[in-house]
Amino acid sequence: MTDVEIEYCVPCGFLERAEEIQHTLLQQFGQKLDRVALVTGDHGVLTVTVDGERVWDKSEDEYDPDEVLRRVRPHVGA
Repeated sequence: MTDVEIEYCVPCGFLERAEEIQHTLLQQFGQKLDRVALVTGDHGVLTVTVDGERVWDKSEDEYDPDEVLRRVRPHVGA
């Protein structure tokens, strides 16, 4: 099973984006995921980590939930 963490910047108001990513991942992969955790952060952070490996980072990539799905998919085996 797979463990996903979405770290988001609270002061920046990225909660909605983090929730959108979380919802998209759960909708797509459902029970193939052990957990999809929202982790509070600051300094503009919005990242997605799968089993300890960062697969998407807002500072390097354009915000696109579909792209996040594509990057998580190989880790889920879906």
